[in-house]
Amino acid sequence: MPDLPPLREVIARYGLSASKALGQNFLFDSQLLDRIAAIPGDLQDKAVLEIGPGPGGLTRALLKAGARVTAIEMDDRCLPALAELSDAFPGKLSVIHGDAMKLDHGEIMGEPFAVVANLPYNVGTALFTVWLGGEDWPPLWTSLTLMFQQEVAQRIVARPGGSAYGRLAVLAQWRSSAQLAMKVHRSAFTPPPKVMSAIIHVEPGQMPGGVSAKTLEKVTAAAFGQRRKMLRQSLKSVPGALSAMEQLGLDETRRAETLSIDEFVSIARILS
Repeated sequence: MPDLPPLREVIARYGLSASKALGQNFLFDSQLLDRIAAIPGDLQDKAVLEIGPGPGGLTRALLKAGARVTAIEMDDRCLPALAELSDAFPGKLSVIHGDAMKLDHGEIMGEPFAVVANLPYNVGTALFTVWLGGEDWPPLWTSLTLMFQQEVAQRIVARPGGSAYGRLAVLAQWRSSAQLAMKVHRSAFTPPPKVMSAIIHVEPGQMPGGVSAKTLEKVTAAAFGQRRKMLRQSLKSVPGALSAMEQLGLDETRRAETLSIDEFVSIARILS
């Protein structure tokens, strides 16, 4: 292992500070970062995509775990610190200066890859829905290990019946397994965010047959877009949805949070 200077020293040398506009919060605790890097399992010589590495705290942990890391960073202030890390791990770190929302991650990686990231808060949910969307399944990514605000993480792993259950839960669980892997106290970050954080781990599973992902997304968007209303009202905007509910023997006076993921999938299958 190369002898790396403390991360705080690197940040001080380049005059870096977390950008609120970019949703940045830096992690310095190397033991915590090592624990995060261990969540996906053995990363020795595995391809890993990291979004928003900042000065490279989590990147160090991934490289120490033996991963081949591709990091996408749009903050050019962080590029010199990442270049140092790339020099310390020859051939193991590739840094792309760009906006992760505008790039094709599968094309960049070109092989099965794990995603491990302390996601910038302002794009975390949007990136998550990109990775979990689309008709092609299974995806090229083998797992997602992602830091979110704890409230968002709880929505991803929520079960039917609760207030946290919604579109994100259906999206994350209808053809994947999602679990809350670790909670992270706000004091672990610099600067400390106003909310607690948590790490979720998602692995792709079997896609139910005869279902269009686009159709399911349309049904859940309508159902949870007016979640306080009965489904006979909220699903009126989706042609055939109420007829599908009738075919399945589902009571249209129910509300979206009472429907199981399997029931949403069954409605989408009829519409598909």
